Amino acid sequence: MINVTRFDPFQVSGLDPFDDVIRGLFRPVKLENKQEVLIKIDVREDDKSYTVYAEIPGVRKEDLHVSIEGNQVSINAETRQENEVKEGGKVLRSERYYGKSLRSFSLGSEVDENASHAKYADGILELMLPKKAVSSARKLSIN
Repeated sequence: MINVTRFDPFQVSGLDPFDDVIRGLFRPVKLENKQEVLIKIDVREDDKSYTVYAEIPGVRKEDLHVSIEGNQVSINAETRQENEVKEGGKVLRSERYYGKSLRSFSLGSEVDENASHAKYADGILELMLPKKAVSSARKLSIN
């Protein structure tokens, strides 16, 4: 009787010195220098307005964009990071990262876009969003 063994090209078992090298070829690449911006928010509400605090570290004021449409608020942040290491006149290493982050959320009532304003300092974006005046309910007469 003949013993037949199935060959599996991805199972590396008999090559002890090469195990790590061969398995390393099939591992996904991990980007360690990526600086993704995560926008964390706190929302506070009172009778007349909402106050939003968004933590956006490492972003310049010019790279922030806020849009308001009804009760929908969107915050866009663009990150740019450039690192260049020089030794004498030679560039030994140059790394760049460009990225965008978006955070959208809905509030309980519509926001008055014209009266809204924002401040940005020390990585904290503060949005003051007054609520739109709710028109009183109108009673219809039935003919």
